[in-house]
Amino acid sequence: MDSGQQTVLYEQSMDPGFLDEVYRIHGGEKIKDCIQCGTCSGSCPVSWAMEETPRQIFAMIRAGMRDRILESLTIWTCASCYQCVQRCPQEIKITDIMYMLKRMAIRENRRRSKHARALSQYFVDIVNKYGRNRETTLMTKYMLSTDPLGAITAAPIAISLRMHGRLPLGGSKVRDIVGLRKIVAKAQELGGE
Repeated sequence: MDSGQQTVLYEQSMDPGFLDEVYRIHGGEKIKDCIQCGTCSGSCPVSWAMEETPRQIFAMIRAGMRDRILESLTIWTCASCYQCVQRCPQEIKITDIMYMLKRMAIRENRRRSKHARALSQYFVDIVNKYGRNRETTLMTKYMLSTDPLGAITAAPIAISLRMHGRLPLGGSKVRDIVGLRKIVAKAQELGGE
């Protein structure tokens, strides 16, 4: 590939409006204050598992790399521990921005967001029904809907967890399930994604 072709591919992958779109979202405008110090990445307990570190994500936002960011595993790897936020010298709400990027990926129906949407929906359904999560039910529904063959290969792990008392089959409902359902309904009404 010659340099002319590389330039065209590079230009096609950039979205100059992406930075403005991020700036318009609450807290997104703080990205302009990022000094690329790397404190967020150094503070992150799961940065080792990310394709790009939080610092790199911010640089990519500035570069308009919408597709690369919204397809990145990084935004889904964030553990929401807020260590980066606590240590950021510019007081940028990094975790909130990661959540915002996840919501953008979900709205645009990005490949990785489909799995997150399925997991989230099953979790809400189970909590709405029982008042608390039931891990076995959640993982069974999730695996069968997103990767049925993967469910078969994961079965030995599930059996081992079950044998060691780490994967309960059932559980009890909370006392005020009606009250909890009202809270969940109100959150969804207010736009909880």
